[in-house]
Amino acid sequence: MIRFAHIEYLYALAVIPVLVVLYWLFSRFRAGAVARFGNPVMLERLSGEASRSKRLAKFVVLLSAVTCLLVALADPRIGTRLEEVKQEGVDIFIALDVSLSMKSEDIKPNRLEKAKFEIRNLVDRLGGDRIGLIIFAGEAFTQFPLTTDYSAASMFLDIVDVDAVPVPGTDIGSAIERAVESFDFEETTTKVLIIITDGENTEGEAFDAAEEAANKGVLIYTIGLGSPSGSPIPMYNPAGQQVDFKRDRAGGVVMSKLDEASLQKLASVGGGKYFRGTNAQDELDEIYKNINALQKKEFGVKQFTDYEDRFQFFLIPAILLLLAEVLMSENRLRWLAKWNPLRKPEEVES
Repeated sequence: MIRFAHIEYLYALAVIPVLVVLYWLFSRFRAGAVARFGNPVMLERLSGEASRSKRLAKFVVLLSAVTCLLVALADPRIGTRLEEVKQEGVDIFIALDVSLSMKSEDIKPNRLEKAKFEIRNLVDRLGGDRIGLIIFAGEAFTQFPLTTDYSAASMFLDIVDVDAVPVPGTDIGSAIERAVESFDFEETTTKVLIIITDGENTEGEAFDAAEEAANKGVLIYTIGLGSPSGSPIPMYNPAGQQVDFKRDRAGGVVMSKLDEASLQKLASVGGGKYFRGTNAQDELDEIYKNINALQKKEFGVKQFTDYEDRFQFFLIPAILLLLAEVLMSENRLRWLAKWNPLRKPEEVES
């Protein structure tokens, strides 16, 4: 398996086609300037030592050197052993509400962005714990399964938005059921489910699902985002400008209210705690402190444990190519031209 320690350097490879285009434009400009200066045939004879093919060769060598150098800077590595590594931690699934009501701005910048910000902070603090993400609205989907690849988890989190689940609504019960299906109960790890939502439209099935999860040993924590008094849901046009608020069929502005009572009951059934989301506090940090107090169990993870650097396979050719480009002359090699069957007689005259 090949990976790059600094993959951002590979983005610079986009400059290669730009350099090719610039070289082509410069060559056309040079040819046009020569044509305007005088007779091209006569000028070529006067500058008989110059070789267009060698100029092109020098350019190709330079491009090859730049390409090798950029790949070397990205530090390619090869995983040489795949083995099971024992880690100690807790399995954490986060169920994130992505219904339209999560766009309310009673928590800045809005409920969904506040939740994503806290999840990122949690991922940054994890060390050995496995984390997974379930997104839900009218139904639930696994955004990514339990993993210790925290960089991948952050990447998948970044693309989450209210249009990630096509079915409208808020079905917390389906999110709990999806988490229970995703946990591996053959492993003895402590299992935690954190539900982040405004709690609206919680159906009775959610409490049944929470009770079933608790019977299997899953701890359920809940975080409620929003205000009990309610907040309107802003609507934006494609340019990012607010044009209105969400309205019901009668034309009235829809107020999205936090259902704290339901979330408190879910946490109570699940043996966990309920936290009220605010602009200032990091509720997931408080939950993680509770999780760290739990007994952590050992589990095995298949991963490459020995990565070897391979940048030298690109750095050495880059240096040699740069030296070759510097030492290469743009003049013709007359001894080589004598063996060219397509040469013109005057090209080899001494």
